[in-house]
Amino acid sequence: MNHATRYPIPAETTRIETRVVNSRFIATITEARTAEAARAFIDECRATFHDASHNVYAFRAGYGASVTEGMSDDGEPPGTAGRPALAVLRGADLGDVALVITRYFGGTKLGTGGLVRAYTEAAQAALAVLPRAERVERHDGILAVSYALYERVRLLITAHHGEAISEDFAGDITLGVRFAVEDIPGYEAALTALSNGQIETIWL
Repeated sequence: MNHATRYPIPAETTRIETRVVNSRFIATITEARTAEAARAFIDECRATFHDASHNVYAFRAGYGASVTEGMSDDGEPPGTAGRPALAVLRGADLGDVALVITRYFGGTKLGTGGLVRAYTEAAQAALAVLPRAERVERHDGILAVSYALYERVRLLITAHHGEAISEDFAGDITLGVRFAVEDIPGYEAALTALSNGQIETIWL
């Protein structure tokens, strides 16, 4: 499966306004890891701009091969608003993103071609100013370590960019660890070598 272990996401919620023939287009863009998070953000924007003519949206939760998409024209002519906004998001190489474009009608109809252009430009304007961060997929695991190997295993975890997130001292020491997915194979190979195959991490 083509599943990215790190990918670009919105770093913060960003809002920008564009104007086309007296109509105001306010694009608000944010991070949304799930379709539920995207819909909550859309509802929030609708509440903020409850007096607007339209609150058009598009979102892409996930990245690469595992993406949930959604869009709505919110009363604009079919295909003139949500679809072009989603097309811009698809072309942006960005994951976990939700976009709401709020329109306050300015009295002059733009026509279907004009609407497609206006919503495309509003989406592009938001992406142009959006700060980006990087999501790194991480997995948690647990392993039991003898007291004799404890210090060496701790050093090995650090050397492979992992972190120990819990420690339970009993007959053995049970460590909870967290690693970026891409660092797991190197860590497991080193752990096998250190313990002669006696210590295994169970991934949760």
